Amino acid sequence: MSKIRKVLSTAALTLLFLGACGNGDEANTDSTGNTTAGSSTLVVYSPNSEGLINATIPAFEEKYDIKVELIQAGTGELFTKLESEKNAPIADIIFGGAYSQYAQSTELFEEYTPEENDALVTEYQNTTGFYTPYTIDGSVIVVNPDLIGDIEIKSYEDLLNPELKGKIATADPANSSSAFAQLTNMLAAKGGYESDEAWDYVKDVFTLVDGKISSSSSNVYKTVADGEMTVGLSYEDPTVKLLNDGANVEIVYPEEGTVFLPASIAVIKDAENMENAKLFVDFVISEDIQNVLGTTTTNRPVRKDAETSENMKPLDDIKILEEDMDYVIENKQKIVDHYTDVFVDIESNR
Repeated sequence: MSKIRKVLSTAALTLLFLGACGNGDEANTDSTGNTTAGSSTLVVYSPNSEGLINATIPAFEEKYDIKVELIQAGTGELFTKLESEKNAPIADIIFGGAYSQYAQSTELFEEYTPEENDALVTEYQNTTGFYTPYTIDGSVIVVNPDLIGDIEIKSYEDLLNPELKGKIATADPANSSSAFAQLTNMLAAKGGYESDEAWDYVKDVFTLVDGKISSSSSNVYKTVADGEMTVGLSYEDPTVKLLNDGANVEIVYPEEGTVFLPASIAVIKDAENMENAKLFVDFVISEDIQNVLGTTTTNRPVRKDAETSENMKPLDDIKILEEDMDYVIENKQKIVDHYTDVFVDIESNR
């Protein structure tokens, strides 16, 4: 199995590009002897975790005898690289990152809809022709059962119990993508992004937060698991991992509804290894890999028939809210500014 390299510097990227340009055109064969694409290399840009990378890339290399050159960095940094390289692309694939990044960058992508697109959950199929969701992650409430006492937490509304003042962990929606997703989930659940009633709810919740904004999204679920905070506004992936690791926490999917947001994958426009890139997209949403993601990682698969672990509640048992993605992308700063105004008002009167 080939070596997966992590390359972050510009100089290293340049060397990688020169090496990638020297690929041969010989056809490859997979483990079953079927002919695959003509080159033997795939260059992948990804912000994904080691767990997700290890669940996909080595299996792809083994099945198709294609060497993956992996460049890992933050989503923003990678999209900046793609923009700067668009006239001479180095990457063949961008693997991971929020839908908003993809929706605003379609000029960087080759049009490609995978063969099994119809096998994905209807709401998360590739409808743009440019990028394909492969996992989804939802906003949840994480609860420490030893600290919650007789307070019942089943909904967002239950968070308004005065006894929870100073005991609700959250990150800053102005700086944390998961906290912003939680904010838009609340707004959608309580009447809409421009609803006065919904924003009144946000004000009530953050009044009870009592100024205790966590420095990072990871600190939210960690403080709940460690018994420092009673409840936390978090997201499914790391909280399921807490359960898998034996932590004494409970995951609540709000009765008002949970918004699940997709992570996506796309083929880079004019990619050097175009056929391999398309093959990788098909591979990531294949039944086998989606089952692996659902059972061995804490990333919820997007395929309808995918298996999941026992700590991941079946999607059919969760009330799902759909985010108006176009609205949120267009009005993100407006939402952040509104939240900031609310928070400043709370703090000035605290």
